[in-house]
Formats: sequence, C-alpha cells, structure tokens
Amino acid sequence: MNIRRSLRASAALLVLCLVPLTGAAGDKPPITLDAAAIDTLFDDTMARYGLPGLAVGVVVNGEVVYQRTAGELRAGEGEAITSRSLFKVASNTKAMTTALLARLVDRGLLAWDDPVVKHLPAFRMHDPWVTREIQVRDLLIHNSGLGPGAGDLMLWPEPNHFTREDVVAGLAHLKPLHSFRSRYAYDNTLYIVAGEVAAAAGGASYEELMEREVFAPLGMSRCEAGAFDRDAVGDVAQPHRRVGGRNLVYREDGATVDTVPMAAAGGVRCSLDDMLVWTRMWLQPGQHGVVDGRPWLSDARRRELWTLHMPMPLGSRMRDWDGSRFYGYGYGWRLNDAHGRLKVSHTGTLSGMYSALTLLPELDAGFVMLTNGSGDGARTVLVQALSDLLVRPGGARPVAWYADVLQRERDEAPPARRAPDTSAREAVSTGDPAIPTGLYRDPWFGDVRLCAHERGVEFASAKSPTLTGLLMRLDDRVFVDWFDDSIGTDAWVEFKVDDGRPRMTMAKVDPEADFSYDFEDLAFESVAPCP
Repeated sequence: MNIRRSLRASAALLVLCLVPLTGAAGDKPPITLDAAAIDTLFDDTMARYGLPGLAVGVVVNGEVVYQRTAGELRAGEGEAITSRSLFKVASNTKAMTTALLARLVDRGLLAWDDPVVKHLPAFRMHDPWVTREIQVRDLLIHNSGLGPGAGDLMLWPEPNHFTREDVVAGLAHLKPLHSFRSRYAYDNTLYIVAGEVAAAAGGASYEELMEREVFAPLGMSRCEAGAFDRDAVGDVAQPHRRVGGRNLVYREDGATVDTVPMAAAGGVRCSLDDMLVWTRMWLQPGQHGVVDGRPWLSDARRRELWTLHMPMPLGSRMRDWDGSRFYGYGYGWRLNDAHGRLKVSHTGTLSGMYSALTLLPELDAGFVMLTNGSGDGARTVLVQALSDLLVRPGGARPVAWYADVLQRERDEAPPARRAPDTSAREAVSTGDPAIPTGLYRDPWFGDVRLCAHERGVEFASAKSPTLTGLLMRLDDRVFVDWFDDSIGTDAWVEFKVDDGRPRMTMAKVDPEADFSYDFEDLAFESVAPCP
C-alpha cells in the first residue's frame, strides 16, 4: 500500500507544539504537546490495525497545532488522502443536527419541549400515550424505551430501498423494551425524525437547512449532507474492510452519491479541515462562532446542548482509563469527566469508516480522528491515547498498551458473549418439514421470501437485498448464512405456528455484533406460499 504523509506539521508548528500553550481561563494549566509524540501514536495505530487511511487534527487555544493525513482514498490506487478528503463522519452528524435544531430554537421556530406531533402530525410511536407525550428533546437523548438500534435494519446494510418516510412510519410498529424515559438505549431512527422536525419548522429539507444554517455560515465548505456528484466534488475517501490482511474497498460510492434516509442521524460527510473548523467553533465561540458580527448560536443553546440530559452506563474501562465518575448524553454529545476535566465527545461508525471528535473545553483543546477502514479498535486506542496526552497526569501510554487491553477483554469474554463456531453447518434441505417456506412480512421491515434455491432454502429481503442468504442448520438450530460476508453477523431464525399461521423471529448469531443488526425487533408472519 502506498502510504504517504501530507500536511505534516511544519518546523514552525513543531516549535509551537513544544511551547506551553495558555488561554484566557485563569485555572487552565498550560498544555505542552510534542508533535513527534503524536506522530508516534499515529504511526503505531496505522501499523497495528493496518488502516488504509487516517486523518488527525489537534486544536489548542483556538489554533490547529497538529494536522496530518496518511494513506489512500482507495487502497492500492495511489491517490493520497489529504486534509480536504471527504469522510463519512457517521454519528458525529448528530451534534450537527442538534445544532441546527438549536438555531431554530434561537429563532423561536420550535422549542425543545414541543410535542413532536406539533411539527409532524402524522408521527406515531407504538404506544399512543408516548406518541402524544414525546417531545423534540426526547428525540435527541436515547430515552424512548426502544431497544438499542431499533429499526436500524431500515438503514443498514447499504444500499437498500427504504425511504425516509418508511423509517418514520416504521416507528409505529417497533415495540419498546422499556418504559418511556426510564433508561438510555442508543438509537438512530429518532434522529431521522428530529431531522424531519427541523425541516417542518425551518421550511426546507434537512439537507438544505444544514447547508444554509450550518455549513455555509461556518465555512465548512467541503461538507455534504445530501446528494452530490462524486467526481465533481472529488477527493472522496472510500470505505474499506480488512480481508486476509488486505484492505478492500466495499460498498463504494457510485458516480452520484444519493441522499440517504439516515442523513440526520449519520449521513454527513466532511473533511478534516471542516471538522477542525467545527472543533474551533465549539471551543472558542466568541472568536470562531461569530457570523456577520453576531453569535452563530446563543450561549443558552450551547449550554443546553452540553447539559447532561440522560445518564449512561459507566463502564469499568472508562473508570480505569479516564477516572470517570459520571457519563451521560446531552443533545447530540456524550459527556463525562476525564481526570477531573469535562470531556465532550462523540464517535461515528458507518460502513467501513470511523470518526471521533473529542473536546476538552476547560483546557481549550480538542482533536479529530477520521479513518476509511475497519477501525473500531484503532479509534478506541488512538482517541484514548490522544485524550491521555492532553489530560492524563502521566500522559499517553504506547499504542500497544491500549491495544493489548482491548485484546485481553476479547479473549476473556465469557463464552455466552462469544460468537459460536458455525463451521459444522449444513444447508437446510428444501423439503425440511421443520421449515415452513413462503412469503413472510414484518410490519416495519417488509417482505422476505423463504423459498427454494438451487443450494437449499433462500432468505431474501425485498427492501434490503443485501440481506440475502441460505438457511443453515447447526445442531438443533437454524440460521441465515448471508451471501455478503461483509455483514457483521449471521442471524438465527426460529419458527412457531400461531392460530394456524407460521411466524418467524430472528436474533444475532454473534451476541457482540453491532446493535444496528436489530434482528431481535423483527416479527414475521407468513402471508403467502412461495411462487
């Protein structure tokens, strides 16, 4: 792989990074950054995880004190990633969506406690009482009572045929796991509703509003929220997955990148340059958050966005690594304490791309990380190392230290949390009496065909054609083995007959797979025989 460094810190920047940096806050300790130390973290992360590309930027006291890119837009083709390269920022979009809503609140076009049905009269949740009571703020803090990732199979894997209207309508059929506002469970679908609330209140589509209210006034000139011409925009990083020690492009963009249903939840693309503009605006609103002589966002709205509205479970690793004592969700931001300092952050994960934005407002410091590879572990390691470099009394540990901790966690996971060995699977025969074939329908996911295939019984989704595979038997259980091996987990299927009609439920084979594979929310019933 041709990996080259671009926009490496200049000699002058190296001097700046080695000088203690102080700001206006009287109790803010000076930050001394060594660009060579960040280079080591950067290089070791690239090497440890074999990333196809990586972009990192650090801001202190309103200045970009480190900026570096390496790798390629498409592995093996020689076109280098630059600070202008577009990446999917995925769920870092959520903070952009809440900022857009905050702009509309500042204008009096909506209020956080408005009922959602005030702006979207046709909106429905499964429970009529929740439909009536759910407010705009509830769309943003993951407290709906739905399970983690509920409805995400309407969004991923891509491409699929679901529309934004399908996603919003599907919420009426998603049954909650918990009572409304009782606990945290991450979701994407309600952020799509939030985007539609913004459109209704703002009088334009979500994509138009993002360009008009966020990107254009802040000078985030390379960000894209809607459809665009890939080659006209240029310098667009493609997602990769790791196969046999190599990075392979998958789910690559076509010549026209279409508007996606989940734009408000995770559909924005930005460059490193853009994300550093975004970072500086949050850290120094008085200097970088002023547009035409006026604050881009009021202080009151900023405080609301960074207020902890929903507690989140505080895991042992966060306690150990950050010394955290609290953890919760604001409006589109995660909030915790790290060695006594406030940390405001979010991550993004989407189809072979990972992002992270971390702000340490009390230190007037923050950083951005973007990669176009399968980089879950890489992101965890590099983000923690950069955070420790800024705020941990002992500084950052080597990349290998963090990576080894993650590996031990995986190795020591209890058997119940590990994916079973499915190598002894056998294809289900077309005449198996335990498999009631036919056309099945789920009220939010739509139709699937469970019919004879030349190699057995095929599961084929009408609206998500990537979810197509063969039924396999493993001991006394049956699962779908997807034809597309980039799908993160196969799915168990179970059948029962109720009132004379076959019904089918599903579940993840790998219990640790991403929650967006929300097979557990599906409830199919047979509606017709196979053609």
